[in-house]
Amino acid sequence: MLEFLSEYGMEMIRLIWEHIYISLISLGLGVIVAVPLGVLLTRAGKVASYVIGVASILQTIPSLALLAFMIPLFGVGQFPAIIALFIYSLLPILRNTYTGIKNVNADLVDAARGMGMTEWQIIRRVELPQAASVIMAGIRLSGTYVIAWTTLASYIGAGGLGDFIFSGLGLYIPSLIVGGTIPVTILALLVDYLLGKLEDYVTPINLKDVGLER
Repeated sequence: MLEFLSEYGMEMIRLIWEHIYISLISLGLGVIVAVPLGVLLTRAGKVASYVIGVASILQTIPSLALLAFMIPLFGVGQFPAIIALFIYSLLPILRNTYTGIKNVNADLVDAARGMGMTEWQIIRRVELPQAASVIMAGIRLSGTYVIAWTTLASYIGAGGLGDFIFSGLGLYIPSLIVGGTIPVTILALLVDYLLGKLEDYVTPINLKDVGLER
């Protein structure tokens, strides 16, 4: 282990940074697009099923095939990898946002309207807080997926820890495979843990759970 770190330690740090960079941008774009779109679809009636269906179809495309498809469109490197991973990140966040908003207690929404709240105020003050745990569950799932799938970004020259894994497979060097796999696993667990803490922070406290209900 120490011998591996002494030989590949600096390169590993660089690849970990590339992996985190690609993953965070892809996931961030997924959140920026999927959460507002999921909220919008709750007001769009029958259109929602078609949009979620398209997102589901995109999710079924094999990851290597989608990455390869990016090459004639955007070339190689980090940009096409981010586009592909962004597409993969959409479905869990979109579906959970839509489901979470749709399942908000209708009485709360009616009460908010009765108080004179605008549609935007209802979304921001009532629906999003009530659906936060469901939305965050989708983001957590998408985050772990993206961390794992970023490994394949090396296939189109985007870098990341996949460089170690593919090099190890190509050169028959098991230590490189392990040296890429273990950090990816740790990153996925760390992202899931941090997003879990964020979920706890943004989810409204249930007074019954903390024993304050009378």
